[in-house]
Amino acid sequence: MSTTQSPRSDTRARILDVALELFAAQGYEKTSLREIADRLGVTKAALYYHFKTKDDIVRGIVRSMAAPIDEAIAFGEGKPWSPELRDELVRRFAAGMVERAPLLRFFHENQPALRESEAGLEFKERMVAMIRLVHGPDATFHDRLRATMALFSINSTLFLLKQDDGEQCGPGGSGHPRAGTLEEAMAAALEVALEISGRIEPAGPARPVEPTSVQG
Repeated sequence: MSTTQSPRSDTRARILDVALELFAAQGYEKTSLREIADRLGVTKAALYYHFKTKDDIVRGIVRSMAAPIDEAIAFGEGKPWSPELRDELVRRFAAGMVERAPLLRFFHENQPALRESEAGLEFKERMVAMIRLVHGPDATFHDRLRATMALFSINSTLFLLKQDDGEQCGPGGSGHPRAGTLEEAMAAALEVALEISGRIEPAGPARPVEPTSVQG
C-alpha cells in the first residue's frame, strides 16, 4: 500500500506547519489568515478551502501534534493501575512531548487567547485524562496533586529552556547552569516527574498554611 500523501493532505500539513511557526513567533492574536496564506504562497480562498478560521487551524494543530498523548491515553485505558503502569505512562508522555515541543511552546506563549477556545479546551481534556490515568482510581488528594505536578514538570521544561535562551550564564549573567539540549532537558524533567509521581506517602501530615502577621 502506498504511503504517499494526497495533495490535499499535504497542503493541510503545510498550512499547519506554517501557522504554528507564525503563531509561535508573533502570537495567535497578531497572526492573520492573510499572513498565513502569503507565507504559503496561496490565495486566501485556497486557505479557506481547508480551514475557515484560525481556531480551525489550531484544532488541526492540536489533533495532529497531540497524537502521542492520545496514544498514551489509549495505552493506559482499561489496564489495572499499578506503579509500573504509572511510570510507563509518564515515560510515554515525556517522549511524546519531546516530539511535540513546538505545540507546548505555542500553548505556553498563547495561553490568554487559547484558554477558552475549542482547541484549548480539547488540549485541557487530554491533560485531565492523562492525569487521571497516572494517579489511578481511589486516588487521594496527594495522589492527584503528585500526578498533576509530575506531568506539568515535563511541560514546564520548555519554559525553562526559553529562559535559558534569553539569559547569560557566568560572569554578568544569572549564574544558573543551562538545561542543555531539548533532549537533555526532557531527560531531567522525566527524572523529576518520576520522583514526584512515585512517592507513595507524603513526608508527614499536611498542615494548612496560615497567613503571617506583621508585628508593628
